[in-house]
Amino acid sequence: EARERVQVDTVAAGMPDDGIPLRNGGTGAVGYAEAVGVYLGLATGRTANSCSSLSRWQNSGDKIAGVFSRQAIPMLWDYAETNVFSTSTQNWMAQVNWVVEAIATLPAQLHQSHAFQDDAASPSNRRHGLFISTDPPYYDNVGYADLSDFFYVWLRRSLQQIFPDLFATLATPKADELVATPYRHGNREKAEAFFLDGMTQVMGSLADQTHPTLPVTIYYAFKQSETKGNLGTASTGWETFLDAIIKAQFGISGTWPVRTERNGRVISIGTNALASSIVLVCRPRPVDAPVATRREFIDVLKSELPDALRRMQQGNIAPVDLAQAAIGPGMAVFTRFARVLDASGQEVTVREALALINQTLDEVLAEQEGDFDADTQWALAWFEQSGFDDGDYGVAETLSTAKNISVAGMVEAGVLRSGAGKVRLLRPHELPEDWVPGSDTRLIVWEAVHHLVRVHDKEGEDAAASLMSKLGPNAEAARELAYRLYRICDQKNRSQEALGYNALVQSWPEVARLAQQVVRPTQGRMGLPDDR
Repeated sequence: EARERVQVDTVAAGMPDDGIPLRNGGTGAVGYAEAVGVYLGLATGRTANSCSSLSRWQNSGDKIAGVFSRQAIPMLWDYAETNVFSTSTQNWMAQVNWVVEAIATLPAQLHQSHAFQDDAASPSNRRHGLFISTDPPYYDNVGYADLSDFFYVWLRRSLQQIFPDLFATLATPKADELVATPYRHGNREKAEAFFLDGMTQVMGSLADQTHPTLPVTIYYAFKQSETKGNLGTASTGWETFLDAIIKAQFGISGTWPVRTERNGRVISIGTNALASSIVLVCRPRPVDAPVATRREFIDVLKSELPDALRRMQQGNIAPVDLAQAAIGPGMAVFTRFARVLDASGQEVTVREALALINQTLDEVLAEQEGDFDADTQWALAWFEQSGFDDGDYGVAETLSTAKNISVAGMVEAGVLRSGAGKVRLLRPHELPEDWVPGSDTRLIVWEAVHHLVRVHDKEGEDAAASLMSKLGPNAEAARELAYRLYRICDQKNRSQEALGYNALVQSWPEVARLAQQVVRPTQGRMGLPDDR
C-alpha cells in the first residue's frame, strides 16, 4: 500500500511513469516507489529484531535490546515486549527514522558502483585485474545462512514483488555455504574437508582475478586456542584457512591488526574477546621460491618475529590479539618457501608451523623478562606457577635463592603476604590505595603494573594517568609486563585475571597522553625545560 501511494504521489509531482521496476534499473515513479518499499522493508527487519520473545530489557539505556547483540540467537529466561504503535522504545516510527537518518548521511554526489551476488569459488564469472579485499567465513564461528532466516522470512513477505528472484526460495540457500558445520556434512572431518576444499577454490579464484601489481587483503578474526597437543596451541580454523591460502600459491607478505570491534559490545563484556581483525596481505608466491629445512625455517622465524612483535606492541595491539597478530609475520616466513621439510624429508604442516610460531611468541615474551628487576622476575615466575593463590613458603624460598632475592624482601616491597608457612601474591585490589612511587624505597615493575591495573579498574583513565606520570621509566616496562601477564593468564585459563591486563594495555595510548598533560605543567612550575 505504501509503494502504491508513493507511486501515485511521485507521478502527481511530475516524475515520469516509465513502468521500469527497480530490479531492472528503473529511475522513474515505479523504481522510486519500490526503493521506498525497500527502505521500509529494512525497517521491518529492525522491528523483527526488537519485537521478539528473544528481545531483552537493557537497564543501561532503559530500552529494549534486539535479539542480535552478537552473531547468535541466545537463550533468555524472560523478555521485554515492544508496543510498535507507541512512541516508546523500539516503536515502528523509531525504526523508520533510523533508516532515514542512515540515508541522510550518504553524500549527495555518489560515484557509480555496482553490487552483485556471486559464488566466489565459481570460475564462470571471473573478472581480471581487480583489487580484492575480502572478509571470508571464519570456519564454524558463525552460521550466517541459518541466522539470516530470522530476517529473510519477513523480508520475503515484504519485498518478494520487488525482487522475485532474490526471494524465490522459502528460506536462504545453505548447501553451498562455505562454513564447517558438522550437522550438514555428517561429521566434523567431512565438514573440515568441505571448508578446506571450498576455501582453496576461492583463494585460487582470487589469485587468478587479482591485478598482478596489487595485493589481496584478507580480514580474519579467529581466536586460535582450540587444540592443544604435542605441538602446543593450534587452531583448526586458522589451520584450514591458511592451508587454503598456501595451496592457492599465495604467500603472505605482511599483516596488520586493525581495531574493528567496539569495546562495549555484549560479547566483550567480562570476556577476553578479540578486539581486532587481522588483515593478511597476500601476493602470488614466486615460482622460484626456495625449499627450506625445518631448522632454517625456525632460524629465520626467531630472527624476524621478535622485531615484528615489538613493533606491534609499540603500536599498542591489545594483548588478547597478540597471538593472532603473530600469525601474520610468522606465516610470512613460512610461505616465503615453496616447501619446508623436516629431518625425514616430510613437509612441515601448517599446524606445526602455527605451533612453532606460538612457541617463538612465548620465547620472545619470556626474553623480555630480562628487562625486569629481580623482584619482578621472581613474582612473574611465582605467578606462572601459583597465580594469586597460596603456595608453600619452602618453594618460594627456593625460587628466591635462584633469583638472588629473599621472601622477606618481597614482603617488604609490598607485593607478597607471608605467614603460617604459606605465601601469596597480593591481588591489585589488595594493594594500598595511598601508594606513592616516589616514596617507595623498593619500587619494582611488578608493583607498578598492578597499581596501574588497580587504579585503572577502579577510577579510570585519568587516575591511571596521574599514577603513570609518577612512574618515570618504569611505565614502559609495566606495559611489557602486562603483555607477559596476559599471555600467562590466557594459557592458564585465568580469564578474570587477564581482563585487567588487557584493559590496561588497550587504554595505554590515552592514559599516556593524559600522563603527559600531568607531567608538563609540573615541570613548568619546577623551572625545568619543557618540550618547547
